Amino acid sequence: MYSFCEVNESFRAYGVATHRHTPEIEQELSAITGKGITVNFTPHLLPVNRGLLTTIYCPLTKKSETEDILEHYKKTYRNEPFIRVYDEGQLPDIRNVRGTNFCDIGPKVNQRTGTLVVVTVIDNLMKGASGQAVQNMNIMMGFEETEGLGLLASLP
Repeated sequence: MYSFCEVNESFRAYGVATHRHTPEIEQELSAITGKGITVNFTPHLLPVNRGLLTTIYCPLTKKSETEDILEHYKKTYRNEPFIRVYDEGQLPDIRNVRGTNFCDIGPKVNQRTGTLVVVTVIDNLMKGASGQAVQNMNIMMGFEETEGLGLLASLP
């Protein structure tokens, strides 16, 4: 855990090649795809009180268009109340999820490199912590998934 004064006026990588969530990410991606997946995951500390932004690079095995990828994302997440998929030409911004339980996703295909680039943002104190816990509890207890998660958190 890093305090604001350690990251203010700065921007740095941490957990390079050793981040504690890498095995979990690989496990879940491997389960979804049915293939052994290896990822490079390096988070960065930003001078913000709340928020986490990821940029994910996925090599494509066939030529794809952003609109096709977007269609797939929108179909996959159409019934997920806390996931918002951005339209082509738009990318998520931390300020749009601050104090919420949303995960915003913005995929784009880089035709030059044959890579899918996915930008995601969450409020790490909501979706990344307490909000996710409440959402999981709601599901486990048979409550409405969104119960208690519609209010904006304001501190810090």
